[in-house]
Formats: sequence, structure tokens, C-alpha cells
Amino acid sequence: MNDLDHLAHDLPVSRRDFLRLSALLTGAIALPGLARAANPDDPVRIGYLPITDASPLLVAHARQLFEQQGLNVEAPRLFRSWAQIVEAFMAGQVNVVHLLSPMTIWARYGSQFPAKVVAWNHMSGSALTVAPTIQSVKDLGGKKVAVPFWYSIHNVVLQHLLRENGLTVVTKPADSLKANEVALSIMAPADMGPALANGAIAGFIVAEPFNAAAETNGIGRVLRFTGDVWREHACCVVTMHERDLKDRPEWSQKVVNAVVNAQHWLRDNRKEGAQLLSKDAPGKYTPFPPAVLERVLVPNAERSQQYVREGAIRHPEWKDERIEYQPYPFPSYTEQLVKLLKNTQVEGNNQFLSALDPAFVARDLVDDRFVRKSIATLGGLKAFGLPEKFTRSETIVA
Repeated sequence: MNDLDHLAHDLPVSRRDFLRLSALLTGAIALPGLARAANPDDPVRIGYLPITDASPLLVAHARQLFEQQGLNVEAPRLFRSWAQIVEAFMAGQVNVVHLLSPMTIWARYGSQFPAKVVAWNHMSGSALTVAPTIQSVKDLGGKKVAVPFWYSIHNVVLQHLLRENGLTVVTKPADSLKANEVALSIMAPADMGPALANGAIAGFIVAEPFNAAAETNGIGRVLRFTGDVWREHACCVVTMHERDLKDRPEWSQKVVNAVVNAQHWLRDNRKEGAQLLSKDAPGKYTPFPPAVLERVLVPNAERSQQYVREGAIRHPEWKDERIEYQPYPFPSYTEQLVKLLKNTQVEGNNQFLSALDPAFVARDLVDDRFVRKSIATLGGLKAFGLPEKFTRSETIVA
């Protein structure tokens, strides 16, 4: 049994999770403790999914960076689905989580839940993986592709790519697809590799290390890296409850300090980071072997050149790593994300998006007070290889 088969037995069906989460975020399921004040004695309680998007939170725990800030911290709690982690977050069982960036918009404005983004967790770190017979995006016409969640950067980027290649997205396909139609379906990441291997889907777009695992297991190949479509995009973001930021600002600052310090360490210690996150490490944070995680975290010039030759990387001049670490939540990204979400098909009611002003969301959803101070402590944005300005322009291509 390979890594993907093992996970497929452990993780539930993602569409069922989507329906569960829809109920949570529309108030159909009552949860205790949502209105209580922040408890000043609550320790750091991390909730995560076993993907590389969570690596700063997990590295901060493994290297005792929270304790170095004087915080009490519990062992990170692994969840098997986005529905589970959001439910635990809403109930107060965990207080520091990584969530898909579009999911935070859905939570705050689609359900009025007081979630706040305090930092980016990483940049890039996802890919579109396809069957060996697929040579281009246009070859996906008439076929099925899996996404991990409707409110995900994966769905946003994939639909952009499909539109740019003259293809039409179908979320509720009929018995047969037209040549220009691509049927999208929600699927648990661990189910994607087996589904690709048995021909149930022609491709999937998801966070690492599932793409790397599909490569190493000979199941599929990377057609495009998402960071080669939307340059240095965020995917998962560090999310906390608004009450903690208001009632426990010193505690919140220390939490963000630890996460930012972990990202800074990861930039120069990628191989060791892969070891810390692997199933062989004491923390056993993920079920993946070091080799799969190193394929994601550790740059490989020869492999990058191969991706350029095969077209998975079309913009080598961007010098984008497969996954990169930089914590500042640029407002331009949030604004662009809101604009793209308005044109992204999802199941369920997304009427709340039509009234959202992108600039307002960038100011209201994100609280960057803490991450700015953390970055300053490390010497400024230059510590993360960036120019010293908290603005940028977004680059999105086909």
C-alpha cells in the first residue's frame, strides 16, 4: 500500500464534509461556547490537516518556538477534513489553525463568524496533476477533474486556467460531457491519487505533498504549478478568533511571533524541515516519508529544468520555489481573490460575494498588526527576500 492508498483509508469523503461545513457556516448546527470571552489561561491549541500548508505551525511546535515566547502549547491536533477543523475552531477546541484563504472569506462574510487572518502560512505549494495522457489544459475538455474544496485557491486557479483555454466548467454534470466542458467535483486529497490511477478522473489540483506523492508513486505528472499561474499566491492562511486578538493581544502577538520565526527558519533549513514533518519524526505530524516532503520543500535545479521543459513551469524567471515562506498578507492578494471568487463557480449559495467590496475585505478580514511587528523583529521584509514595502501587484497568467 503506497502513501496515497494509506491516506485514502483514513480520510473521509470530501463532498460530505462540504455539506457538513455548509451547515456549520449557515448556522444550521449549533455549537457551544461561540459567544464566550477569551480565556486568558487558554494554551495554544493548533488544529491542522496533514499537508505542507501547515508546516510553519508544526515546525513552530516541533522546535518549541511557542515555548520560547513564554506560551503554553498543547500537541497539535490533526484533523481529517476541513469540516472537522472548522467545527473545532468554531467550538473553541482549537484556537490557531490554517485555513484555505477563500474559506476564511466564506466564514466571515457568508456566515458572520468572527475569524481573522493574522498571517500567511506559505506561498504556492500546490499543483495540477494529471494522467500521463494529458498533455495540455485543453486536453481536459470532456473530462473530470477533482478539487479539494469549492472555496479553495485550487478551485479559483483551476477555473481561471480552464476559462483561459476556452473550456467551460460544469459543477453538476449530465451523463455525458461536451468536448469543451470540464466536470469539477469535490474529493478528499487522499482519494485523488487512487482516482487518477483507476481512471475515474483525468486530473486533480491540490496542496502538496499529494502531487509529489503522485509523482513518486508513478500515478501522474504535474501539468502546472499554481504558483506559476498566480505568482507567489497564498493558499492557507493563519487564522485566529477575533476575540483572542481583542482580549489577548500580547498572547496573540507571541503566537504570531512563533509562526513567523518558524517560516524564517524554514527558508534556510528545508531538508531538516522535511524531516521534522515526516512520519519518521517524533511528532509524526504527517504520514509522508521524508523523500516525498523533500521533493516539495527542497529546491532541485535539475528537476526544475525538467519542469520547464515539460511546461509545468512556464515562468522560470519568477524563480518561484515549489513552496515558499513569507508571512505578510499583502492586501492586493485579498482584493484580487475576492474579485476572482465572484467569477468562480461553487455549489451552494454564494450570494454574499456579490455585495463584497474587495478593498473592504482586505482591511476587515486581515489583521496585520501582529505580523508587522514579528517581521520587524527579524529585521524587516528583507529577512524574507522581499523589498521593504508592504504593497505589491498581483500577476496572474494562463
